[in-house]
Amino acid sequence: MNPRELPVYELRESLIRNLQAGHRLLVKAPTGSGKSTQVPQIILDHVLAPDKEIVVLEPRRVAARLLARRVAFERQGVLGHEVGYHVRFERMISPSTRLRYVTEGILLRELILDPALSRVGAVVFDEFHERHIYGDVTLGHCLRLQETLRKDLRVVVMSATVETGHVESFLDPCSTLVSEGRMYPVSVEYLNQPVDFGREAVWKAATAVLLNQFRKGHVGDVLMFMPGVYEVSKTIDEIRKHSEFRGWDVLPLHGDLPLEAQDRAVGEHTVPRIVVATNVAESSVTIDGIRLVVDSGLARIPRFDPHRGINTLLVQKVSQASAEQRAGRAGRTGPGRAVRLWTHREHGQRPVSEVPEIKRLDLAEIALTLKALGFTNLDDFPWLEQPDPKAVNRAESLLHDLGATDLNGSITDVGRRMVAFPVYPRFSRLLLEADRLGCVPDAALVAALAQGRSIMLKRPGGAVRDRQQDRLGAERKSDFFLLMNAWTYLASRRFDPAVARELGIHAGAARQVQVLLEQFLNIAEREGLQTKQGQATDEAIQKCILVAFSDHLALRKDEGTLRCQVVHGRSGELSKESVVRKSPLFVASEMVELDKGGPGSRNLNVVLSLATAVEEAWLQEYFPDDFRIASESLYDTDLKRVVTRRNRMFRDLVLESSVDVEVLPEIAAAILAREVQAGRLALPEWNDTVERWIARVNGLSSLRPDWEIPAITPEARQTILEQACLGAFSAKDLKGRKVMPAVKSWLSPAQTDLVERFMPERIELPSGRKARVLYHEGASPRLAATIQDLYGLDQAPSVADGRLRLVVEILGPHRRPLQLTEDLASFWRDTYPALKKELSRRYPKHVWK
Repeated sequence: MNPRELPVYELRESLIRNLQAGHRLLVKAPTGSGKSTQVPQIILDHVLAPDKEIVVLEPRRVAARLLARRVAFERQGVLGHEVGYHVRFERMISPSTRLRYVTEGILLRELILDPALSRVGAVVFDEFHERHIYGDVTLGHCLRLQETLRKDLRVVVMSATVETGHVESFLDPCSTLVSEGRMYPVSVEYLNQPVDFGREAVWKAATAVLLNQFRKGHVGDVLMFMPGVYEVSKTIDEIRKHSEFRGWDVLPLHGDLPLEAQDRAVGEHTVPRIVVATNVAESSVTIDGIRLVVDSGLARIPRFDPHRGINTLLVQKVSQASAEQRAGRAGRTGPGRAVRLWTHREHGQRPVSEVPEIKRLDLAEIALTLKALGFTNLDDFPWLEQPDPKAVNRAESLLHDLGATDLNGSITDVGRRMVAFPVYPRFSRLLLEADRLGCVPDAALVAALAQGRSIMLKRPGGAVRDRQQDRLGAERKSDFFLLMNAWTYLASRRFDPAVARELGIHAGAARQVQVLLEQFLNIAEREGLQTKQGQATDEAIQKCILVAFSDHLALRKDEGTLRCQVVHGRSGELSKESVVRKSPLFVASEMVELDKGGPGSRNLNVVLSLATAVEEAWLQEYFPDDFRIASESLYDTDLKRVVTRRNRMFRDLVLESSVDVEVLPEIAAAILAREVQAGRLALPEWNDTVERWIARVNGLSSLRPDWEIPAITPEARQTILEQACLGAFSAKDLKGRKVMPAVKSWLSPAQTDLVERFMPERIELPSGRKARVLYHEGASPRLAATIQDLYGLDQAPSVADGRLRLVVEILGPHRRPLQLTEDLASFWRDTYPALKKELSRRYPKHVWK
């Protein structure tokens, strides 16, 4: 198709005019409209100065490579000259390159070396609706750059969705252009019954659907979406088993393919084709001629894996928005169909759109980059969407544990070296230490094994375990050593499936480790590390693992148990399958929470696996500042006394503890007082008499504030309790200990006299009997008396210099309550006559007036 016929070309004049007048632009155009190839060229040819380049940020490597090649072809140039690309593991650019397609993290790293982006005239954010974390952060930094060093920098954000209100607000002031695009209708079909991919492999289910479509007479190219590279390969194998597809090209499309293989999948063709792709084909890359999309509804989506403390790719169901994007690939050049491997009801239960990466990824890698850019406090960064404070704290904590930041959160020299590695910070730290100790190839293998799924099958059986021990050896120092031996053995036999079965090894997972290993080694070599295999010692590899996972350091509670304490206040249990069951101190590369009580239960058991034994001396070597001696005085419930516990600690993990019964009397008194106030210890003499006295004091303090009698507050209670406990060190010492002297000492003698006079313990009644007044905190004081004792008393007595009238509990001759009242006059006038008539008949010997 002629580029001028693409829908987005209609925006050419408006785009030029807006970017000449302003420096921020939002372009809304659906996938397939040509925005990824044409908008950058328009800017390059009509907006930028000749000495400036344009950088286009792409979410995926495949898109960056293929778009660069397509644009170079349209401009009749050589890839790598005027138009080039730069992705995580390769680059094709030159000094003459002016239009560069890059993956999103590349530009942010370039800012560390060139904070002003001096050669860049415009930055284009393509497919921004996917909301990748590096795209969000780079946009925030570019806007800040516009406001400071580079007011001339142009920023263009392109999105395939109309729901971009939040982005428009963030870009304000900006112009907005909309291209409606042109699409042919796509009919969507669902399955009648759900597919259980646990029982039926996704490639078999997808191939069955494809066969059904062919038998119905399908004509046109096919695009099939699979979650990952492994499933793409299995799908191609499954398709080629069927004679119906003879004469068709069955081609893979994913990020790990060479550029030539990617071109074969998306370029011009003379025979019909079936392209089996990961979600790289969801956007940016247009494959002409697709008439049928078969969508598994699955993708490997990056998320933070709390088990391993890293970001990883997890197979998950795609959102409704992603499904619509995939279906739309069938309607670019003619009417098409999309068949989804789920039911219509299941579709309604899927999330409407993907959660932005800033909300689901660990932030350690992006945080390290931002700190290298000068953002010591991450709250100072202009976030498009504010990250969860817990995620920020987790990232800050990990970076400090890795030695990438100091106590103030500033980046260290080690951290600056780590930034250069485009990998998760754990693994950049691992590789740096491996370079120092001369074991980079082994460390790279450890990193590859830690990232992917386990290559060892679970519960392989006794015979397989015996063969493992015979051929792989019996390891005791690290679970990684067993995995490394297994992988090396299988790799030496070219990943033979028969050998893998004999040893309980997952051949597919082992092959994926090979890909990851090569990537890590390429990165290490590019950063100048020594990647030649030498004679690495076990200790060197163990130290590297310790440095990368020191935040997962665990200490077994004793030799007879697998239960452990872990740094940062956690606990868990070492896996029974681990080879380091005899080691008291180890780091676990995986921490898995198993719910024992079912959904919603709090009965969680944390299992520590992929463990490596370490020595305390190594902790002293690498983290000398993380050791401390902490002394804490506390009440020991076993000894039933106050003791001083001295803990030798690594961070917050207690390595060694000792107990001393010698405690200063004042400290012991304060601790015992807190235990008494919390109800965990008894002080027998602190009884109702004490509580009534406190109620009297507090009552008079409230009623007569002018007398300045100090109330006994909860804080004052603690002080009084401490005074009462002074000289005691154990629960036994509290028995028989006098309390009232300490309580009364809160007041001066004069204040005590006021309490005795105006909040009296007893009040004399007309009968001559002295009735006890019952004082309670927060309630009116009460006096109980028989009718005969109250004769001659017309009004209820009062306290506090007449400011508080008592509640009188009137008792009959039988001492049972008849009435509660503060108004005795009303009682005598309204109630007493009838009571007298009744009670005098029952109790004729009592005096009745």
